[in-house]
Amino acid sequence: MTTYHFIGIKGTGMSALAQILHDSGETVQGSDVEKKFFTQEVLEEKNIPILPFAKSNIKQEYTVIAGNAFSDDHIEIQEAKKLGCRFYRYHEFLGEWLKQFTSIAVTGAHGKTSTTGLLAHVLDESFPISYLIGDGTGNGHADSKYFVFEACEYRRHFLSYEPDYAIITNIDFDHPDYFTSLDDVVDAFQSMADLVKKCIVACGDDEELQKIHTKVPVIYYGFSDTNDFQAQNVEETPSGTKFDVFVRNTYYDTFSIPMYGNHNVLNALAVIAICHYEGIGAEEIKKLYSFKGVKRRFTEKNLGDQVIIDDYAHHPKEITATIESARKKYPNKQIVAIFQPHTFTRTKTFLQEFADSLSEADVTYLCDIFGSAREEQGQLTINELQELITDCSILELNHAEVLQQYKESVLIFMGAGDIQKFQKAYEDTLNSSVK
Repeated sequence: MTTYHFIGIKGTGMSALAQILHDSGETVQGSDVEKKFFTQEVLEEKNIPILPFAKSNIKQEYTVIAGNAFSDDHIEIQEAKKLGCRFYRYHEFLGEWLKQFTSIAVTGAHGKTSTTGLLAHVLDESFPISYLIGDGTGNGHADSKYFVFEACEYRRHFLSYEPDYAIITNIDFDHPDYFTSLDDVVDAFQSMADLVKKCIVACGDDEELQKIHTKVPVIYYGFSDTNDFQAQNVEETPSGTKFDVFVRNTYYDTFSIPMYGNHNVLNALAVIAICHYEGIGAEEIKKLYSFKGVKRRFTEKNLGDQVIIDDYAHHPKEITATIESARKKYPNKQIVAIFQPHTFTRTKTFLQEFADSLSEADVTYLCDIFGSAREEQGQLTINELQELITDCSILELNHAEVLQQYKESVLIFMGAGDIQKFQKAYEDTLNSSVK
């Protein structure tokens, strides 16, 4: 019986993959830093051991899977190579594992995690499936028919996969620490599309996706009438969004989702298109309406008279989409954006775009830039972004109580770093003022 050892098991993709192997009956353990991450709770619930990093964790007979955040000089990676263990990087192992299933890759610059979660939810209602979602959720089943997984374009990691199907939500310039230009990103997605074996489902409203050449059929979805799957008559309801779907200009059915905003309608259309292609009926697909969401994507709670939203938005287009969702759900409330930029390179590249997207909120607070270990800490400071936004302040961790002044408002905490610590600091001030 093989033991799988995960180096960096608390990473979102790693944690999800560890759960899949565990659920499929494999023996799994992992190591990571002591710091607590939201991904570890479910690992602990499944009794998957999490060890502190140490050379002694590695045994010759183990299959070792290393997270992409760790360089080759990490002590455990060096030990694994010295002992001659079977060794994989995360994306390499995933590429091998998914060959035993009908695999569906979900990729794109934005919306990957939400779309993966939505597709997994619908298929899971009808079939035994395995799925890997970028919010750290993984689920395995020994008899899986489908394997639904999020495929990331960063460092072209998604070129390790040869999926049967791919959903491509959009193409946009991001990860400026790796990609040199939009053309470079388009090139990566073109290479990825070349690896798909059966069919691609792509957003036809995206100009860059129109340029992709493919060997397999492409089903386009979107709002414009040139798409194979088109959403019409979009209507906000108290519980979400309702819309009609037309397949090649013929009315198909009406669907409801428990989310707001055009980006969520597009994500749902992608799921509807691929399910329809696989012969799943409209009544099954309509289980979209019972989707509970994925972690850190418009995750809401009510505290007193305020609505607190936690969201992973870390690119200007994602910030715009998140604020749009909040406006549509709470049209009569003030929107307060609390944003922590993620990486100096991204902040510098999109400085004006960040300012423009954050200006769509009524009030903005900025937290210090969350730098990446992969980049040099630049000369850029958070004040340069602040200067471009009207009604914008810097939020200090020990003065989070300033947010209490926004009565009857929606507070959106956004970012891919450790923005949660600011949200927690604020919630602690509320709890102490109640006492």
